[in-house]
Amino acid sequence: MTDPPGPGASITVISPGLLTTIQDDGRHGYAHLGVPPSGALDKVSLHLANRLVGNDVNAAVLEMTILGCTLQFNQISNVVLTGAAVHATLNGRDEAMNAPFNVPAGGVLQLGSIRGGARTYLAVRGGLDVPLVLGSRSTDTLTGLGPAPVRAGDVLPLGTAVQPWPGVDVAAVSKFNATSPFRIIPGPRADWFTPGALAVLVDRPYQVQPASNRVALRLSGNPLPRARTEELASEGILAGAIQVPMSLQPILFLNDHPTTGGYPVIAVLHSSDQDRAGQLKPGDNIRFQLHPAGT
Repeated sequence: MTDPPGPGASITVISPGLLTTIQDDGRHGYAHLGVPPSGALDKVSLHLANRLVGNDVNAAVLEMTILGCTLQFNQISNVVLTGAAVHATLNGRDEAMNAPFNVPAGGVLQLGSIRGGARTYLAVRGGLDVPLVLGSRSTDTLTGLGPAPVRAGDVLPLGTAVQPWPGVDVAAVSKFNATSPFRIIPGPRADWFTPGALAVLVDRPYQVQPASNRVALRLSGNPLPRARTEELASEGILAGAIQVPMSLQPILFLNDHPTTGGYPVIAVLHSSDQDRAGQLKPGDNIRFQLHPAGT
């Protein structure tokens, strides 16, 4: 493994993939200004990637969605890939997931289609040193704060702040499991729905629709009947909230969610399942389960 990147170390984006953004732990504490938290949708993978290359766990990384990108490194760099599996080649040679590897100066890393999930994370020793906006380097696709999604020709500078190497050559990681239920906590507006609406929500899987993005997963399945049909005054929204608009089809908010909403929230995803939700892609099924089970 190498020392921290030297002055002027950078990555040039040759091909950006479908949607590649810069993400860290997010910007927190600004909901009163209408600013969502953003940040990596799968923070478990974010933190693992940074630990494996000796970064602070919240250093900025690349989050790739559905399709990976192609990058060229101007200096020797230490890199790791975590999250959903992606076929990676460095100068034509295959590289593994969850195992740090060296990229030589001028090396080209090509990342193909993402499998077994929606998002792959690429961390580089030193982190991505783009400017901080409200304390975070994260791309916010809702408000436009932070760096824009990467484009071909972008040059991404690397930082120099590193920590000791963890002494791990490869991390043992279980595969993303979309089939086990996602736990939910009823409310805060469950009373706006018929008494059997929660039973409907957990009865059959819902399918993730193509219109889904970093703001929310739009789901289709059994309609959730409402007991009250009047308008609800806008109130606060958080990641994991399951909002039900007049279509009666649920919307599961993710990290780039609006900070307020005017439709009732029937339930909220348990915080321990939010990283898994960030790995769902269009066509996947999601099944909900009341937490604690049976209540």
